[in-house]
Amino acid sequence: MNPSQRTSLVTSSGPPPSDSAVQRVPVVVIGAGQAGLSVASCLQQQGLTPLVLERHRVAHSWQHQRWDSFCLVTPNWQCRLPEFPYDGDDPDGFMGRDAIVDYLRRFAAHAAVPVREGMAVERLQPLDSGGYRLSTSDGLIEAPQVVIATGAYHRPRRHPLAARLPAGLLQLDARDYRRPEQLPDGPVLVVGSGQSGCQIAEDLFLAGRRVHLSVGSAPRSPRRYRGKDVVDWLDRMSYYDTPIEQHPDPRSVRRKTNHYLTGRDGGREIDLRRRALEGMVLHGRLEEISASGFRFAPDLAANLDGADAVYRRIRASIDTYIESNGLDAPEEPAYEPCWQPPPLDPPLDLGAEPLAAVIWCTGYRSDFRWVEVPVFDGAGEPVHQRGVTPAAGLYFLGLPWLHTWGSGRFCGISSDAVYLAGLIRRQADRREANQERLECTALLGS
Repeated sequence: MNPSQRTSLVTSSGPPPSDSAVQRVPVVVIGAGQAGLSVASCLQQQGLTPLVLERHRVAHSWQHQRWDSFCLVTPNWQCRLPEFPYDGDDPDGFMGRDAIVDYLRRFAAHAAVPVREGMAVERLQPLDSGGYRLSTSDGLIEAPQVVIATGAYHRPRRHPLAARLPAGLLQLDARDYRRPEQLPDGPVLVVGSGQSGCQIAEDLFLAGRRVHLSVGSAPRSPRRYRGKDVVDWLDRMSYYDTPIEQHPDPRSVRRKTNHYLTGRDGGREIDLRRRALEGMVLHGRLEEISASGFRFAPDLAANLDGADAVYRRIRASIDTYIESNGLDAPEEPAYEPCWQPPPLDPPLDLGAEPLAAVIWCTGYRSDFRWVEVPVFDGAGEPVHQRGVTPAAGLYFLGLPWLHTWGSGRFCGISSDAVYLAGLIRRQADRREANQERLECTALLGS
């Protein structure tokens, strides 16, 4: 919905809908990904049947907004949706895209919650009497409680000057990239070195493409260290269960880019310095775009050093944990960088080296314009405490760092869903008790 359409909806007037035109349910869950399905399953276990609305199909974004070689960066054993943990034969492996879709759809069938696929929520409004009205692509729904489980990655970000590039140069966002053969022949520029950027750059590079990668400040992580996957160590160290309130600056934690590594080929590190030795062309942060090419900031060395510093800190924290607990774990040599960038980072001249494509891996922003409830901060992000907003009966689930690092991920969504489902059940009980008291009072007064 564009802004002009939304304004038209807000200012339009007309007779209120008849009761027969409005469906009323106790709880609506918007979104049928891992977050929406998890809270719906927990609610059903609490004896409260929700209605789940999904604009597309269950697991749509996993199936249609990931590339062919995509896989999780966390081991399969961390996939533990409510009463539906990973049940395959490779717990230490990393599920690929199609296996993730299958896992989620089997979870939906296991949970047996009502899901309406192909039903978009176009507008969410508070009711004067309490609760909410949802204008959907298939009619009106009212509910006293609503859970928004649509995630936070709605609209891709691109460099503000991307429109200056020649019209004939293919530009894709990360969610639209599928495979190297999808692109015309020739070099490719990948902008952004978070998980998606590094993994897509590797996908192209391993297919024999000439790849330019614009490297930002994203941190990197070891894959295995001292005999275990790093995720295993961090799980033992309770890192994934640490509440956001225990961080010195919660707002900055929510904005941080994920560490880059991969589950590909059984799981391994991504060392961009080694890729540079092998022929990948690294640049600093993209600074300027013109019709003739790209200019990069002189910060490549600093960005690589910063990523390595985080890498070393993770190793050091594991060392401390091993020593503090008297554990027996094999020693590993200290990391030493195998490549240093040259002092100059010349512009990428489209005349000298015409590109086949630019792939933007520069993140996403939230888009909650359809939610007409005053629960957002100045940046358009929901204000909440563990998913509970200041508006009674309105909740969010599946946001990054909603409560812990695992929030929104397969490893931590279950605990968040259980927490919210308990609150929603208690609120429904209070509402029912209040309604019974009102009816008793009315009977006594008649």
